[in-house]
Amino acid sequence: MRTCARLLRAVVTAALVVAVGQIATVEQVASAAPIAARTPSFQSPRTQLPWTTAEPEGVRAPGAALADGITGTVLWSRELNTPVPIASIAKVMTALVAIGAGDLERPITVPPESIAYCVRNDGSSAGLAAGEVLTTHQLLYAMMLPSGCDAAYTLAEAYGPGQDGFIAKMNDTARLFGLGATQFADPSGLPIPADDSTYSTPADLIALAVRAMSLPVFREVAGAATYHLPAGPANREHQWRTTNQLLREYPGTIGIKTGSTDAAGACLLFESVRAGIPLIGVVLHSSPGNGALAKDDAVRMLDWAYDPIVSRLPIG
Repeated sequence: MRTCARLLRAVVTAALVVAVGQIATVEQVASAAPIAARTPSFQSPRTQLPWTTAEPEGVRAPGAALADGITGTVLWSRELNTPVPIASIAKVMTALVAIGAGDLERPITVPPESIAYCVRNDGSSAGLAAGEVLTTHQLLYAMMLPSGCDAAYTLAEAYGPGQDGFIAKMNDTARLFGLGATQFADPSGLPIPADDSTYSTPADLIALAVRAMSLPVFREVAGAATYHLPAGPANREHQWRTTNQLLREYPGTIGIKTGSTDAAGACLLFESVRAGIPLIGVVLHSSPGNGALAKDDAVRMLDWAYDPIVSRLPIG
């Protein structure tokens, strides 16, 4: 699906007016009214921005979208409403359910089954050990940065209670957010019980990302490149590094989550802020499993939107 260039110009130009006029900072936006209550206010620009193409060139992903990071208004998309497997992007919802439960300093014991779950399903691991005790906040880093399926399982077990109870909460939250084309069957997004059991659409994932990134705790975790947990009385030392290459390499990137399974291919849900303008995007199945190609797709989309804007800013 392709959104008309006129809408693209209006939305991004309005964001540019806000950025240059310093009407609001990203931090103020994050603490503003709920998403549903926000209405974009467009102003007619005096000059046209130099858009050279109607869409980003060279994007491989069959499913993709780029949106205004404040309202979620889609600027460009491809297969916007087609549901497909999303792999570990599902962990964004796992984080939201855990954060919504409160008490981020709650101590949680890693169950032995979380390790067996990773091994059995060939899931990515944060290197947790059965029996060690971490807080919810620490487990969020363990889940989001190295994409630890052991951490996701541990959080689900604690906050469900149990896997089934937690998955029900994930789906209840999806319905509450109006994500009608999204379904969760596993807290990690692993292909359990089948390849396509956990799925979503670019449209729903943009809406989920806008919700998630409006929460300071989530933004803090999703935007971290590394996290060091010193050894303590009940835990080993851990050093976690993000799997999000865009966060490490593209200026202005502030999150949020990678994903990869055989069924989902390489996926990336991302947000970047340049010149004060937040953009949220997603690419689904950019390649059979190469995260670098998903990152490249995201770069093409972001450069397409930002370059004509940044080149016109009065920056010395």
